[in-house]
Formats: sequence, C-alpha cells, structure tokens
Amino acid sequence: MIRLHRLSTRAEVFYLNPDLIVAIDSTPDTVVTLTTHQKVLVSDSPEVVVTAIKDWRAGILSQALPSTPVKRRSDAALTLVAAAAAPPPSNPDHEENDR
Repeated sequence: MIRLHRLSTRAEVFYLNPDLIVAIDSTPDTVVTLTTHQKVLVSDSPEVVVTAIKDWRAGILSQALPSTPVKRRSDAALTLVAAAAAPPPSNPDHEENDR
C-alpha cells in the first residue's frame, strides 16, 4: 500500500493499493484514476505518487527474491577431462551387415 494525502482542508492521509491505479493526471490538481473508474484527488504531486509506487514495487520484489545469490550448477567453473583411447565396441549386428 502507498501512503497518499487526500486533497481537502485537512489533507487526511489514506493508503491505496497501487495495483488499482490506472492513470495519474495533473490538471493542475493530481487526479488518480482507479480500475473501478473512481477518481481520487490527492495533494501529492504525480512525481511523488510515481515514486511511492516504484518504492512499493521494489519492496515487494526485494522480499520475494533471495538476498544472497543462489549458486547454480551452471555457475560452476568448467574443467577439461582427458579422454582415454579405447577400441570401439563390437556390434555383432553390424558385422553381419558388412559381409
């Protein structure tokens, strides 16, 4: 949830789920349009609202992703292995076809 200030004489604080925001307009007051088609007038500038949304989303991602990188097998260093020469395996079916 992001913290915004309703445009009124008291500038009361309210919290809004940023996933509900469709658009933010500055006409000259900041108008936040929600997915419910409701419009909310806020005293915060559009830049402040966008910054609050970015911070909220970054916080969600930082909680969801591990803080230390997970070591994967693909991150391990590659090593060369020397091959030993061996005679090819015999195939009885192949020998019959050669005759």
